[in-house]
Amino acid sequence: MAQQLNHDTHAADEHGAHESHGSLKSYVIGFVLSLVLTIIPLVIVLNDVLEGAAAKVVLLGAAILQFVVQLVYFMHLKQEGKPRYNLMVLILGLIIVLTIVAGSIWIMTYNKVA
Repeated sequence: MAQQLNHDTHAADEHGAHESHGSLKSYVIGFVLSLVLTIIPLVIVLNDVLEGAAAKVVLLGAAILQFVVQLVYFMHLKQEGKPRYNLMVLILGLIIVLTIVAGSIWIMTYNKVA
């Protein structure tokens, strides 16, 4: 009886683990993409390849792509089931962060003492 219970629990754990985790291949792809998206801005800044607005655009683009890679390959956002609670929570979090950042920039820009 104990062996059967242990087997059933093990089978349920395997199914749950398989359902929520990615494969080794997806983790390696995500890791390599993360490395590339980290090295590109580092090389651009350290070697003065681009300056000014062009450097800022590349850095911001790499940061956004890095965010997407993290969500897809490590947070498994694309593998989510029907009620997309993780996506909804992520969107709410982004709205809150963007509101705080935009409000802070607004305050710092227009709150000058005369």
